[in-house]
Amino acid sequence: MAATPSKNAGDHILTLSCPDKPGIVHAVTGLLAQHNLNILDLQQFSDPTSATFFMRVHFGHAADTDHLQGPLKALASDMKMEYDVRPVWQKPRVLIMVSKIGHCLNDLLFRQKTGQLRISIPVIVSNHPDFASLAASYGIAFHHLPITKDTKLEQEARIQELIKEHQIDLIVLARYMQILSPRICEAMSGRIINIHHSFLPSFKGAKPYHQAYDRGVKIIGATAHFVTADLDEGPIIEQRVARVDHNMSPNELVEEGSNVESQVLAAAVKWWSEKRVFLNGTKTVVFN
Repeated sequence: MAATPSKNAGDHILTLSCPDKPGIVHAVTGLLAQHNLNILDLQQFSDPTSATFFMRVHFGHAADTDHLQGPLKALASDMKMEYDVRPVWQKPRVLIMVSKIGHCLNDLLFRQKTGQLRISIPVIVSNHPDFASLAASYGIAFHHLPITKDTKLEQEARIQELIKEHQIDLIVLARYMQILSPRICEAMSGRIINIHHSFLPSFKGAKPYHQAYDRGVKIIGATAHFVTADLDEGPIIEQRVARVDHNMSPNELVEEGSNVESQVLAAAVKWWSEKRVFLNGTKTVVFN
C-alpha cells in the first residue's frame, strides 16, 4: 500500500556511504545543484578508523527522482558508493514483536498514532495472546504465534511470511523475550532493532534491575541495538541512563527502567525511520 504524500511531497532523503577521499561532498552537492535541487539539511562524517565516509542529505523540491538515477549510478560507480534515495513522506512499514511486557509496545503505538513516529505498523506478532486487544484498539493485525523448542522453525517461517505479505521494512523487538535464529537475523540484517533492558554490557540475563539493586548501582539504563546472530552484541544505536539511589526498591527500579527503555527504543526507531542510522562495521553512525 502506497503512502499518502504530505506537504513535503517534493522533499527527499539521500543517504550514502563510500570509501573516504577528497571531493565527495562537492560531487554530490554539485550533482543536486545541476538539477536545480535545494539542499535543506546535510550531515556528514568521515571515520578515520574504517576510512569510510557517510552522508545524509535532505533535499527538495522534486516531484520524483527518476532524472537523478542515471547520474547517481554513475557517481556511485566512480566512488564505490552505496546510496539510497527516499521521499520524506514515505513511511517505513514496521512489524513489532512483543512477549508479555508491554510498555515499549504501548509507547510505540501511541507515538505512531500521534505522529511522533512517521512509520506504518501493519502487524504485531507475539508468542503470548496478552496484547491482542491493544492491537485491535489501534486497528492493527495481531498474530499470536506460540513458540516451543519444537515449533521455533515453524514459528519463524510464519514470521517470514508476514514480512513478505506486509512488505515489512523493519522489525522492532519491543521486549520480545525470544532469541531469533541466525537465518532471520541474516535475512533482515540491519533491519531488526532490539531494546535491551540494561546498559550493555552490564547485567545481562534475567532480572537486570534486581541485579542492579543487589549491586547498589547509582545509574540504570537501556540500550537499543541492531540484532545479529550474536546475542546482545549487535551495533548500538542509542543508550540512555537514569539516576537512582539507595531509597529505591527493585520495583521502583523496574518502573524507572521501563521509562528509559521506552524513550531509547522510540528514539532508535525514529532515527532509523528518518534514514539517520548507518551501519559502520560493529558500530553505527547516527545523525541525530
